[in-house]
Amino acid sequence: MSNPIGNPKPGYDLVIATDGSCSGNPGPGGWAWVEQISGQTQAGGSPSTTNNIMELTAMISALEFAGPEPDLLLRSDSSYVIKAMTEWAPGWRRRGWKKADGKPVLNLELIQRMLELYESRTGRTDVEWVRGHSGDAANEMADSLAVEQTAKFAQN
Repeated sequence: MSNPIGNPKPGYDLVIATDGSCSGNPGPGGWAWVEQISGQTQAGGSPSTTNNIMELTAMISALEFAGPEPDLLLRSDSSYVIKAMTEWAPGWRRRGWKKADGKPVLNLELIQRMLELYESRTGRTDVEWVRGHSGDAANEMADSLAVEQTAKFAQN
């Protein structure tokens, strides 16, 4: 039985919204994703992390869940994750994983894992930026789950 979240865009096998949260930066954090068509979710966190690490972890987990074949729409409010995955990576690779200013790319292992999953997909893969806290049901749900994880890890 399917329990759609919000109004999933038609034409995809999976529509996944991701989000990350952190209390302090660094501090306790959480991540989550919501598959809009089925309503399936997954979440986790860490006692000491950064917001970008949690955003990357959410995207990696969503890509691992999706696998390589289904037509997939990934939705995130993190321009950092979206740009790292779709725009910045080719230049970073050419420069030996250094940014344009010559400094090393932060969170390199996570970025490389995300790219490995993203680039190995055989199904159609689209990525969409969503404005955070704008009433988008799936983004709000992913945010809520990530914040719950942040609170859980803050108590430990």
